[in-house]
Amino acid sequence: MKKAPKLDANGYRLFGMRDKVAYAAGDLGCNMSFALKSSIMAIFWTQFMALGETLYATLFLVVQIWDAINDPLLGSMFDADKRRYKNGKFKTYIFIGALGLLFSGLFFYLPLPNAPKVMRCILFVLGYVLWDAFYTVANVPYGSMMSVITTNGSERAQLSTWRSIGSMVGNIVPMVLLPLLCYDASNNLKGEVVFVAALIMGAIGLLCFIFMLKKTTIRVEENSVTISEDAPKFNVFKAMGNFLKNPPAIGATLAAMAMFLGMQGSSTATTVLFQSYFGNAKISGIIMLIGYLPMFLFMPFIKKIVDKYGKKEACTVGSAVSVFGALLLFLPLGNGSAGLIGYVIAQVFFGLGLGFYTCVSWALMADAIDYNEWKNGTKEEGTVYSLHSFFRKLAQGLGPSAVILIMGLLGYVGEKGADQTFAVAVNMKWLVAALYSFSAIVMFISIAFIYNLNKKKVAEMTADLEARRAKAPVVAESSEEA
Repeated sequence: MKKAPKLDANGYRLFGMRDKVAYAAGDLGCNMSFALKSSIMAIFWTQFMALGETLYATLFLVVQIWDAINDPLLGSMFDADKRRYKNGKFKTYIFIGALGLLFSGLFFYLPLPNAPKVMRCILFVLGYVLWDAFYTVANVPYGSMMSVITTNGSERAQLSTWRSIGSMVGNIVPMVLLPLLCYDASNNLKGEVVFVAALIMGAIGLLCFIFMLKKTTIRVEENSVTISEDAPKFNVFKAMGNFLKNPPAIGATLAAMAMFLGMQGSSTATTVLFQSYFGNAKISGIIMLIGYLPMFLFMPFIKKIVDKYGKKEACTVGSAVSVFGALLLFLPLGNGSAGLIGYVIAQVFFGLGLGFYTCVSWALMADAIDYNEWKNGTKEEGTVYSLHSFFRKLAQGLGPSAVILIMGLLGYVGEKGADQTFAVAVNMKWLVAALYSFSAIVMFISIAFIYNLNKKKVAEMTADLEARRAKAPVVAESSEEA
């Protein structure tokens, strides 16, 4: 006979490993789709599809600006949607987005290098807009959902850690396998293989989302309202104003922007670095994996670290270590074995420091959502998270677009593929070092001096909100199902 699960005071399954594994599966699903964008997209469109650096950078910036605007619009719609869905609001939106990601990803990576340039531009813009719309529909409620799975700060930190595990697995597996499978013996990209990879990764991502939806328990009323019936209706402009007066949200967002401006922005330069400087594109994923490994060393201890020192405090120390690792990339060790070993050591220190931030970054945003409720009386999960996502995606657009243009100024020509000059390869080495250093320094400043929720203040905020919620009346909502 199956053993009945233990329940909490409200009749929900007790928080445990099932929640953590399920939540991790959600970000694994997201990253099965996102990994192609971060690791292959620029090379696919500048080298295989031959759009050219300037045209690619321009088109990518345009779609990323729409991408950024799209997030807060959908986030505010999500907050304003008070219908009672059969499977819950969060899970319904996530499933629609996950299903769309599979098909839009395939469309975006259609291998048609001989199509007219106008057709290739249309494929790029339309494919990206469709992919991005579905990614937002899935990702915004997924990120916000942490705040309704649990209100306990320690449990949120655990969810954030497990989300990071899902994210890293979703990044690491494609990061290692895609270069091994998608580059030929001459270090040039095989576009047809990228299309097959998009199909397989999209299917895996959908299965991960389905697993997450079935196993995740929502413990907080999705349409909970903590203000009186006479309170004003939701106002997106006021919500945006509240976000800009939310130091935790701003600090966490600036740190994320720095990470994407530096690391995502440098992804194409890093690929060219391995293609033309170290002369082996296939090993680029393996080297990047070595940089991730230190994160796993302290993941079992992240709960104890957070409980003892606090999330902000752990991230501040970690970002300082990342600064040290990034500066090591400036060592003039050449492109032989000594240079490669030096690059690996720098990646280890950078990854070790980044691990602290990565493991609790989403818990930082969950606390920022609570801070908004604490100071302004409204939760606004979707809007706060989607504005965070807006600026992240703006960085994801500005970073790679600006870096591609800089690479062009430094001599990079996409249509040459792996056949760049050695002078260009050297330029890529210094560019990668500069981008990593910029990323780490801004992350340190954002967490240490802007994010203002230290351990003591989080405890005060949590206690105050729990007392406030216990006294607040519940406002009846529509019972419509969809």
